[in-house]
Amino acid sequence: MEEALIVIPIMGILFIGLPWMIFHYITKWKSQATLTTEDENLLDELHDLARRLDDRMCSIERIMTAENPNWRSLACDPASTGIEDSPIAGGRISNQPVERIGR
Repeated sequence: MEEALIVIPIMGILFIGLPWMIFHYITKWKSQATLTTEDENLLDELHDLARRLDDRMCSIERIMTAENPNWRSLACDPASTGIEDSPIAGGRISNQPVERIGR
């Protein structure tokens, strides 16, 4: 008799509760698979912001180029940081190991 009292709730959980919970979350996931209008508005705002930032960067680059046409090579050249005066590799920057005396 005690076994029947334990088996009935377990069967109810297995055959009613568990499938109900699975189907409940499946329908939740399917309803959230699409973009809401709020999400679309946020994406539109972010796209507009990215476009404006890109326009600003282009403007800044045009101004920099007008002031100094070689600014890109100066900004991207690691040798212009003062490393070229280093005694390593005779003033040259190299990824080769320094030669050692007595090899």
